[in-house]
Amino acid sequence: MAELQHSVKIMPGTSSLSGPLVAVLVYDGLCTFEFGVAYEVFGLPRPEMGPSWYRYATCGIEPGPLHAAGGLMVEPHAGLELLEKADLIIVPGWRGIGSPVPANLVDSLKLAHRRGARLMSLCSGIAVLAACGLLDGREATTHWRYAADIGARHPSIALDPDRLYVDLGDVLTAAGSAAALDLCLHVIRRDFGPDAANTVARRLVVPPHRDGGQAQFIERPVPRERESARLAPLIDWLRQNLAVPHRIETIAARSGMSQRTFQRRFEETTGLPPGEWLVAERVRLAREQLERNLGASLGDIAASCGFNSLETMRHHFRRRVGVSPAAYRARFCSE
Repeated sequence: MAELQHSVKIMPGTSSLSGPLVAVLVYDGLCTFEFGVAYEVFGLPRPEMGPSWYRYATCGIEPGPLHAAGGLMVEPHAGLELLEKADLIIVPGWRGIGSPVPANLVDSLKLAHRRGARLMSLCSGIAVLAACGLLDGREATTHWRYAADIGARHPSIALDPDRLYVDLGDVLTAAGSAAALDLCLHVIRRDFGPDAANTVARRLVVPPHRDGGQAQFIERPVPRERESARLAPLIDWLRQNLAVPHRIETIAARSGMSQRTFQRRFEETTGLPPGEWLVAERVRLAREQLERNLGASLGDIAASCGFNSLETMRHHFRRRVGVSPAAYRARFCSE
């Protein structure tokens, strides 16, 4: 980033770092939450991560003054010239799904993409990447509220509104606002490994992995506090015993409920039916083992996570993560 220090303002403490340069777009009408997520993950000083941690700067796409939601004013570190050096470019939402994307921004993003920069959209920021044509014929996700509009405007995009995020390697998209955290932690996991992602997740007080799709967050009843407390020990026990098979009637008996009552209240508490929750937890455990246990065979990992066969693990893993277990291991363990 030394080349940029003469022409842009750098976040305090960033100039001493040597890691990937993260450029976050700033525009009039900035989505404050998504912008805050990008800063919290990539811009907040983290001396415990060492000198190879991310460098961070904001990129104004238009002349100021720039307004952000909530009555804030934003002064970016640089203009579009920053994109010439950025390794990761983040679009933190967009001022409107139907709002035009400036031609000079489209040109700059396409050029950065051709140069090898990764481009990432958070929530409605998909509108910018779609305008660049970078998602044509490819998978992507966005907030479920915007899916129909984006699909109508860009029918060539293979939009999956149930995914929390989609990583195509060079282009990444996140669903709703909270899913922005999921994708950002995923990027850390790719770049610096699971321990770094877990450290940042603990500081944010969020889970390092959040499985499932957006469907589990739509029109779900609020769980009864008493039942949540009653089920918490059972959920902890299940997480500690994923390797063994579980029958719904046995789990229900352990909870002291009838099978029908247990199924209803478990879904109210977790957002998923018991069987789906168990699969999601086993996939989460498989992801962690694939990241850490380089010498273990896929068959051993499948067995230790409670899948009755490697093919079963492959099926559920691909359905929830979007890639095969072998591809996931190669992505995270070969870097």
